[in-house]
Amino acid sequence: MNSPDHSYHFSKADIAKSFNRSVKSYDDCAVIQNIVGERLSERLDLVIIEPEIIIDVGSGTGHFVRELQQRYKKKKIIGIDIADKMSAFANKRRKWLSKDRYICADAEALPFADNSVDLVFSNLMMQWLLNPDQFFEEAQRVLKPGGLLMFTSFGPDTLKEMRQSWGQVDDKVHVNRFIDMHDIGDSLTSSGFAGIVMDTETITMTYESLSDLHQDLKGLGEVNLNAGRSHSLMGKTLWNKYLQAYEQLRRSNGDYPATWEIAYGHAWATDKMPARKIDMNVSAQPFTVQQHRNNQETTKSSINKGL
Repeated sequence: MNSPDHSYHFSKADIAKSFNRSVKSYDDCAVIQNIVGERLSERLDLVIIEPEIIIDVGSGTGHFVRELQQRYKKKKIIGIDIADKMSAFANKRRKWLSKDRYICADAEALPFADNSVDLVFSNLMMQWLLNPDQFFEEAQRVLKPGGLLMFTSFGPDTLKEMRQSWGQVDDKVHVNRFIDMHDIGDSLTSSGFAGIVMDTETITMTYESLSDLHQDLKGLGEVNLNAGRSHSLMGKTLWNKYLQAYEQLRRSNGDYPATWEIAYGHAWATDKMPARKIDMNVSAQPFTVQQHRNNQETTKSSINKGL
């Protein structure tokens, strides 16, 4: 992928601290994460695979590790998260004799031997990678040939209303920059994956107040850690200008929209080494793009009621 703007850099230590602080609030706020993760999990019905060893990269409090355990009973499933308190919290919730376990580790340096894993599952974690290419190379390395990578990622239109509104206030970074689906596909190809399929959907959540949106993001640990952010306290004047700008996007019913562009992908590991590691030019193989723009809309309250 192209070298990122340094204003969008953040430290892994800051990421871990942010998610460690959100351990107790995460599950209550993880609405979009649960919706998308459920849809990703459902896609496992469409592939033929009988994995023995599964890893969930960016497992958080372990919600989808537990779901994968229900799907693949008696199989070894390991949750990986960069936040040690997240992993510790998930381990405490394990059932007696359960085969799932959780470790604190870096997605860009997976602590597994080559060709040792059958399925890598990852839901909405990639926005916190310093080098997404490295994650794909690591996934290719640890997967057995024929193993499967299933993942989701936020796309560039995610939180576009927030980005647009802050853009009318100052030139600081207030929202993460999210990876385009086509760049992800190119990176997967360069990392040696085959049978790459990707598609997108757009989910628009609505909130009765902007404070609800920001409180959810804070509760998830999804805070602004970018180097290009303002490092001084936010004054009321700037904050009110932001609120006034977002007010222009308010719906006729009074709700505030927040867009989430979701990229879904799966790819199959091969016995090829990533091109970067062996310093060779590998001809790129095409990947399939199935672009869906569902433009679904829902409210936070309706989701919590199970609708």
